[in-house]
Amino acid sequence: MGKRKTDRIIFENVTVLDAGAKGVSVAKAPEGQVLFIPNVVPGDVVDVQTFKKRKSYFEGKAIKFHSYSENRIEPVCEHFGACGGCKWQNMKYEQQLFYKNNEVFNNLKRIGKIELPEFEPILGSEKQLFYRNKMEFGFSDTRWLTDTQIQSNEENLSKKNALGFHVPKMWDKILDINKCWLQEDPSNAIRNSIKEFADKNGMTFFNARNHEGLLRTLMIRTASTGEIMVLIQFFEDDKANRELLLDYIYEQFPQITSLQYVINSKANDTLYDQDIKLYKGRDYILEEMEGLHFSINAKSFYQTNSDQAYELYKITREFAGLTGNEVVFDLYTGTGTIAQFVSKQAKKVIGVEAVPEAIADAKENAKRNAITNCEFYVGDMKNVFNDEFINQHGKPDVIITDPPRDGMHKDVVEMVLKTGAPKIVYVSCNSATQARDLSLMDEKYKVTRVRPVDMFPQTHHVENVVLLELR
Repeated sequence: MGKRKTDRIIFENVTVLDAGAKGVSVAKAPEGQVLFIPNVVPGDVVDVQTFKKRKSYFEGKAIKFHSYSENRIEPVCEHFGACGGCKWQNMKYEQQLFYKNNEVFNNLKRIGKIELPEFEPILGSEKQLFYRNKMEFGFSDTRWLTDTQIQSNEENLSKKNALGFHVPKMWDKILDINKCWLQEDPSNAIRNSIKEFADKNGMTFFNARNHEGLLRTLMIRTASTGEIMVLIQFFEDDKANRELLLDYIYEQFPQITSLQYVINSKANDTLYDQDIKLYKGRDYILEEMEGLHFSINAKSFYQTNSDQAYELYKITREFAGLTGNEVVFDLYTGTGTIAQFVSKQAKKVIGVEAVPEAIADAKENAKRNAITNCEFYVGDMKNVFNDEFINQHGKPDVIITDPPRDGMHKDVVEMVLKTGAPKIVYVSCNSATQARDLSLMDEKYKVTRVRPVDMFPQTHHVENVVLLELR
């Protein structure tokens, strides 16, 4: 059923009650209607103007504040509210953790409908700003103007080019970013310098509707080792301007470890089917964790909060309780970071992943780290992880699974149950699908430990680690 618009209704003196899904907050109108409101904090008292009506709720925005929540703080970012990336930057961090913990508990209880142990304290991130190691920005020749900018009559309103983030729910609109608080310098300096140079030299920015323009996207990856990767996506194959820009970037920022580009003229800007070209340096950067080194290339998946990834992996290893004698299956192993991280405490670790490039990275990283007790296999999990696989590698003592947001395929869940592994450590970035899977395993496995981990401060996202033990 399509979206239904409604006449704009104003509800007055509404108290915001809770933090809801996708970073919006929840309130109730005087007659009991549910209201979803962005950019407010539980405890705020506001007037709400609705702009969308559904069968059981309204979506609206706060147009007047009568009083502010004691848990509200002033956002540090000038782009807060328009960007949509840090939807909780106006909320005290301890309250962010409170609501994240509640979300995990409610999902496991309501969706999973399983018996739960007492939760271990949610692990907050030491860094609440400048914690991301990967940022992706879009170029646009029609930048999005905020209401504040339009009303200010700024002199630069005529400047149409933007390099920044998509405006929420608007796939073709880019908000120009001056300073982002998510990635450490020189990230902001690199982005702003590229935009200024491209403007000065008349390079065309991408138009998503007309599919034209030279500059399409910018990706900046950093590592705890200090290494930096910069990748530019060009929509058009313009050798002169491409080399002019890339030479400028490398000259201005000689600390860049890897400077790469891709010419992508297809309908979407995903990199995974593209031929990435190395321009300067090497085609990867190195991440380090407990003396292990992991190469990160342009297509690699790696947890975007390096410091907190280390904490997440330590909890995973602790839950596994390895003694050195166990055979461990690491499902959805990615580039094999968890597999190699736990390998010192295991007899053997078997990693499985669907992305061939990720498995190639995993094997290369194991070689780099002189790890000889890890094996990696590529293929669709539900096809690879079968009876033949178990016969070949033996029954696992521990299964570690870290699936994508959709959770595990039902065939994979059935195979996990069939192995009868004494322990399962389930790492998830989506506690709702995790709860569904836990429910499917509840007859055979009991949840004995739960610990949420905050990987993404200022957002509603939260990871969760669960230990299941054979009944």
